[in-house]
Amino acid sequence: MDKSWTTIETLRQTRHDWLNKIQIIKGNLELNRIDRVKGIIDEIIVETQNEARLSSLNLPKFTEMLLTSNWNNGTFYCEYEIIDVFEGSTEMDGLMYRWTNDFFKILDKNLDPFFENILAVSMCKKEVSDMHCTFHMQGRFIDQSPVIEFLESSLTAEQSIEILECNEDEIFFKMDINF
Repeated sequence: MDKSWTTIETLRQTRHDWLNKIQIIKGNLELNRIDRVKGIIDEIIVETQNEARLSSLNLPKFTEMLLTSNWNNGTFYCEYEIIDVFEGSTEMDGLMYRWTNDFFKILDKNLDPFFENILAVSMCKKEVSDMHCTFHMQGRFIDQSPVIEFLESSLTAEQSIEILECNEDEIFFKMDINF
C-alpha cells in the first residue's frame, strides 16, 4: 500500500485491467450473453464515474491509495462509492491517507488470504461533518480482535467511529471527519 507507482507501472496496470474487462465482454459475447455484456458495461460506467468523483475530491494521496488498492495483491478487494463530491483539504488528505493505510495493513494481516474478502467504502459530505464514510468489510477473519482494537484506538481528535455491525464475518462502521 505504500508503493509509489511510476507512470509506466500505472499505465501497465491500467492496460492490464482494461484488457481483462474487454476479454470478459468478448467471452460473454461469444456465448451470446448479451444481457451479461450490458451489465458488465454498466458496471464499468459506474466504476469509471466513481473514479472521476474520487479524483475530484482534492485528496490526492488518499485518492491514489484507493485507485491502486487492488493492484497490491492484498488479502481483500476494495470497492468504493463517492456519493457527493466535496472539497477536501491537505489536512483531510493526510489524515485519511495515514488512517486508511494503517487500516488496510491491519486487514491484510488479519484476513484469510484464501477467502474472497471485500471492503466496500462509501463517502459523502454531511452537514454535521466535513466527510462521512462507511466501511463494510465482509470476509473471513483469521483474528478480528486486532481490527477492533485498531478501530477503538487509532482515532485522532477529528475522527469519530460508530461500529454498526460486528460479527465473525463482517465489520460495518461509519466514520465522521471534522476539521
